[in-house]
Amino acid sequence: MNLYRQEGPVYLTLAATLRAELSIYQAGDFLPGELPLARRFAVNRHTVRRALEVLVQEGCVLRIKGKGTQVLNRPIPYPVQANSAHSDALSAMGYSAKARLLKVYQRSPSADEIKHLELRDGEDVLEYKTLRFIEEQPVSLISHHFSTRYGFLLKDYAKGSMRSYLKERGCELSRKFSLIGARMPTVDEASRLLMSQQQPVLTILTLSQDQHDRPMELSFSVSRADHFQYQVFINGVNEHDSSSK
Repeated sequence: MNLYRQEGPVYLTLAATLRAELSIYQAGDFLPGELPLARRFAVNRHTVRRALEVLVQEGCVLRIKGKGTQVLNRPIPYPVQANSAHSDALSAMGYSAKARLLKVYQRSPSADEIKHLELRDGEDVLEYKTLRFIEEQPVSLISHHFSTRYGFLLKDYAKGSMRSYLKERGCELSRKFSLIGARMPTVDEASRLLMSQQQPVLTILTLSQDQHDRPMELSFSVSRADHFQYQVFINGVNEHDSSSK
């Protein structure tokens, strides 16, 4: 391939070519060295180095001194839509997804929980803490908060998608709003997600309502930022799905 015949800076053209080829590698694999890449594309090593730096900045690869350029896990585009369910959406994309229940407890509500869940005076909340896995790797911690008035619906929940569990019992949830943020993980979060405390996490606070437009669940998720990209659809339209039909 003669990169000099392409439009734009040569190193950007090379970066685009290498980015497209990443799909043939597994996470943890190493790309060919600078010299083999320079010979293959008929460019100098400086151009190869600049192209690889573009991929480093994008989070696609990692440069390890003395070893080379390692391919990283590619973030999963998780759809944030009104009716999207975490585990179901990932399964639909071909990933093996599951959820493990860590803890359930009843407690007094916070001011935000009283406001968003429209709790009555003296009403407690039930909190279900779950750990989500993709391909057997822990990627998200999710806390689901409900009014105790829904305890009869939740008493048999033990694992899997919370939305699917509730749907099987005649309660269909949809998002009313989601608030997306980022921060550094706590010690417990880093330990459960098998990550460094120096790596950021993505957070998302979601209020979901039932089919009668009643607020039912306030959830808070903490996810590895190197595993997810939140994809927000305006007016509920998934352009990728639309273009493929």
